[in-house]
Amino acid sequence: MLEHGGRLRRAAAHYGIALGDWLDLSTGINPEPYPVPPIPLAAWQRLPEDDDGLEAAAAGYYGSASLLPVAGSQAAIQALPGVLVELVGARQPALRVSLLAPSYAEHAQAWRAHGPALFAAEDADRAVARSDIVVVVQPNNPTGVQFERARLLEWQRQLSARGGWLVIDEAFIDPTPAASLAPLADGYGLVVLRSLGKFFGLAGARVGFVLAPAAVRERLAAKLGPWTVSGPARHVSRAALLDRAWQAHACRKLQAGGARLARVLGEAGLAPVHGPALFKWWPSAQAAALHAALARRAILTRLFDAPAALRFGLPREEADWQRFQHALHAALAEIGPSPALPVRR
Repeated sequence: MLEHGGRLRRAAAHYGIALGDWLDLSTGINPEPYPVPPIPLAAWQRLPEDDDGLEAAAAGYYGSASLLPVAGSQAAIQALPGVLVELVGARQPALRVSLLAPSYAEHAQAWRAHGPALFAAEDADRAVARSDIVVVVQPNNPTGVQFERARLLEWQRQLSARGGWLVIDEAFIDPTPAASLAPLADGYGLVVLRSLGKFFGLAGARVGFVLAPAAVRERLAAKLGPWTVSGPARHVSRAALLDRAWQAHACRKLQAGGARLARVLGEAGLAPVHGPALFKWWPSAQAAALHAALARRAILTRLFDAPAALRFGLPREEADWQRFQHALHAALAEIGPSPALPVRR
């Protein structure tokens, strides 16, 4: 099983610090989630129905009705390789799939289970030229690298011209909606994955969407089966996707928070840092030492080892910001300085 952020109970046990004393910056989830409305009793009593307005709300938010609700984008990540192998493999038996690396590791694990030749690519243009399917996380998790929209569309054009596909995981793109390719995902050769877990802060609801042509959605729906999203989750998600005022406020606040986090890290001597509004990524040989020093102060970050790096999420309250800033300076004084590592694009 792959490691993910948010393993707070394990950290509390390992460091002997009570669960309630921690500041968890390990996940990249909005620290101020959407205020969940009351859930009617009928949502618990009845099977979910696909005419409850969720799909219409999602179409308005994502700019396309060519979508399929799923139990979080993770469900699609695991099932999508089988669908695309069926679609592309019929024409190209020696299927070649490239995943930009380092990136969200669940993609690679899902593809390994379906047999195509798999490449971890650091050069994106070269990956497109030699592959039938290319998987991109945009902006990338954990490095924060984000590609220009026009460049992505050119990759999609090249891949689709030879019967291939570009898969884009946009889990962290909501604070910059103009960068999304979701409105264009009804054309051949493009699949876009979206989630309510990060921007809306509703990771526990397990709700996501696959935006893709009908041929992909129909096969994916058949693999996943009925009622993939629970009635209560559908009710909450519909409200969140319709609430334009909350969305606009959240975008402004997250952009300001991301800028502040970059500034706090830079002023502490952690440079360069990269990342979208919801998190920042710092590659350094000192990542493990800083992770441990912060954990001893009950602040949890996400540690990576290939390359060595830390990912920092956003504090919520002003007191959390002050606590993090003071702990960061103390932890850095404890471990000593170290140069950052370069980021490949």
